[in-house]
Amino acid sequence: MNLTVAHISSRNYSSKQIQTALYAALIAFLTYASVYAYRKPFSVATFGDLQYWGVRYQTLLIIAQVIGYMLSKFYGIKFISELKRLGRWKTSAVLIGIAWMSLLLFAIVPPLLGLLCFLVNGFVLGFMWGIVFSYVEGRRATDFIGSAMAVSFIFAGGFTRSVAKWLLMEWHVTERWMPFFTGLIFALPLAVFIYLLEKIPAPDAADVEERTQRVSMTAEDRKKILQSFGAGLIMIVVTYIFLTIIRDLRDNFMANIWNDLGYGNNYKIFASTETITSVIVLVMMSLLVLIRKNIKAFRFIHLVILLGFLLSGISSLLFIYDVMDGAWWMQLVGLGLYMAYIPFNCIFFERMIAAFRINGNVGFLIYIADAFGYLGSVVVMLSKEIFHLQTNWSSFYSGAALFCAAVGVAGTFFSLSYFNKKYSNSKSSYFYEQ
Repeated sequence: MNLTVAHISSRNYSSKQIQTALYAALIAFLTYASVYAYRKPFSVATFGDLQYWGVRYQTLLIIAQVIGYMLSKFYGIKFISELKRLGRWKTSAVLIGIAWMSLLLFAIVPPLLGLLCFLVNGFVLGFMWGIVFSYVEGRRATDFIGSAMAVSFIFAGGFTRSVAKWLLMEWHVTERWMPFFTGLIFALPLAVFIYLLEKIPAPDAADVEERTQRVSMTAEDRKKILQSFGAGLIMIVVTYIFLTIIRDLRDNFMANIWNDLGYGNNYKIFASTETITSVIVLVMMSLLVLIRKNIKAFRFIHLVILLGFLLSGISSLLFIYDVMDGAWWMQLVGLGLYMAYIPFNCIFFERMIAAFRINGNVGFLIYIADAFGYLGSVVVMLSKEIFHLQTNWSSFYSGAALFCAAVGVAGTFFSLSYFNKKYSNSKSSYFYEQ
């Protein structure tokens, strides 16, 4: 972080601008990390042998939530792209309130109705990423700020699960009530962080000059982007579908995988491994702020994504052949997939918009990718349960990670080639010589 700050200063950043970047990064990180307390902790509960229609209850809850999340991403293509800057805190408060109340109802209603609770929970929480990111996009320091925000869900995925496991093991909270009480612990901090988000200053004139002004989009704006970059966006979405599958499987069934590997009673394992990954990815991603020219940064992001897929695939291959033990594999496959996943959620589309001078905002493009990504995740989870694939989670996940990594490598190469050609085409209406 010191290296990044020093370089920012040397690029004519004032002390106030540096302070704003650090403040925005910290608040965005803490806000979205707290949001995770209402989304993921329930997954550490196994709910015994409870099943419906031959599918484990835990899996049904995860699928219900992911379906809700997926639906919010499809609706968010319009909702987030048209989001107004005023009143965002009210929208956030309402969405979090509904998510928390759905966890309260889950503890009270019969198990089958609990599926509806998690469908609603996933739907309302699916908008939070776009809302929080709207506060920090379009800045010269967005690479750093966005990376800090993005790694929050790596850290928070482990930390909030550790809190949930702690409630189960040390306080003997029941599995049905544990999600609600985990949310209770984070309620006041999250309210404070949402308030502090509103205090982040808007992008200044230098930010707008270098990264373009971010505006609410109309249907015509969205159509124009899809027509101009359709083939590239299709390949990005396909790549992101497979990336989301391996990321979401690991995130949702992390407890199951660690149980398979023999770490079921170690509630600290979630926070410790994910914190290491968070720090490494944050340092890597934030250093992209050093690359001022947007098209160069956009190309470099492709290379980071490519390396992430390779690390995920190679570590999974070594684990499958018993060359690497389970703990090292979980650490490296997580690092690799987040090296690829994080850029799509913060800086890939940020730099794309800046490089091609697109009139719009990052939320529109992120939500297109997310919508189809979560659709793929739902299909894979349903396939494992409906077709009764006889394999444990560690074996299933390592094989899925290897396959998805192969597809991701091919897709990343195609995307890099496509956008290089698009940028060099001076006849493109979005071409801008920087």
